[in-house]
Amino acid sequence: MQILNGNGFVLRPWQEYDADSLVRHANNEKIAMNLRDGFPHPYTLQDARSWIKMVTDNKKDLIYAFEIGGEASGGIGLHGGQDVYRYNAEIGYWLSEKHWGRGMVTEAVRLVTGYGFEHYPWTRIYAGVFSNNPASMTVLTKSGFKKEAVFKKSVKKRGTYLDEHVYSILKEDWKKQ
Repeated sequence: MQILNGNGFVLRPWQEYDADSLVRHANNEKIAMNLRDGFPHPYTLQDARSWIKMVTDNKKDLIYAFEIGGEASGGIGLHGGQDVYRYNAEIGYWLSEKHWGRGMVTEAVRLVTGYGFEHYPWTRIYAGVFSNNPASMTVLTKSGFKKEAVFKKSVKKRGTYLDEHVYSILKEDWKKQ
């Protein structure tokens, strides 16, 4: 996995020493409410250690730490599909609230999408975004993704049903950018 350099950040593999900074930045209800339930809140040191072990053992997906100022401050990754979906990858990301609003996530999505299309057999990259997260929808749109569908009340998060907005970009459309 190649290290990707952005404006004010680096995307690099996760390391064991990232556990403390991961807890510091991930232990935030505003982040957890926009991610799947596998991203816990509160976020403990044990959660961080388990996550880092899982991603460092994972050799098939592309999973980066979002390093800012020398510490892991978020994550971004592409998770390849299986069987008939093997040419699809799902992108997921989060960033410490401390760094929101600077355009770094949009740049990181562009970098990871490009790397995924150039180095993996994927022809489509997609993301599902909960309806309570318009900022993520903006990130994807600015990154060249297009809205494909809205799945009504398909997600239940913290006792509330939410719509899921699905965005995607095709390899041939990415090449035209």
